[in-house]
Amino acid sequence: MPNHPRTIAAAAAELGVSVDTLRYYERDGLLLRAVPRGGNGHRTYTDVDLEWIELVTRLRSTGMPIRDIRRYAELVRAGSGNETERLAVLTAHRDEVVRQLEEVSAHLVAIETKIATYHARLRPREKSA
Repeated sequence: MPNHPRTIAAAAAELGVSVDTLRYYERDGLLLRAVPRGGNGHRTYTDVDLEWIELVTRLRSTGMPIRDIRRYAELVRAGSGNETERLAVLTAHRDEVVRQLEEVSAHLVAIETKIATYHARLRPREKSA
C-alpha cells in the first residue's frame, strides 16, 4: 500500500467519517501525532494516520469511552515499555464488548421466541379429516 498523503476531505471519505470527526479526534488528543500540514497549510494524512484513525473509529463504534481511547493513544505515543498497560486497556474493552454481545444475543433469542409464537398463531390450522 503506497503511503501517499491525503487531504482531510479525502481521508474522511476513505474512512467513512466526517471532516468534523477527524478534526475532533485531532483536537481531543486521540491521534498518535499532530497531523502535518502541507505547504498550503492543509492537513495531510498518511496511511499510518488512516490505520490509526480506523482503529479509533472501531473503538468508538464498540463503545469505548473517549477517555480510554485517549489513554491508549497516550500509551502508544509514549513508546515501548508500557505494553502491559496497553494490553490491559484493550482487554478490558474487549471484555465489555463480549459482555454486550452476550446481552444482545439474549435479547435476540427473546425476540426470535416471540416471532415464533406469532408465526404459530397465524399458521392456518389443518382441517381435521
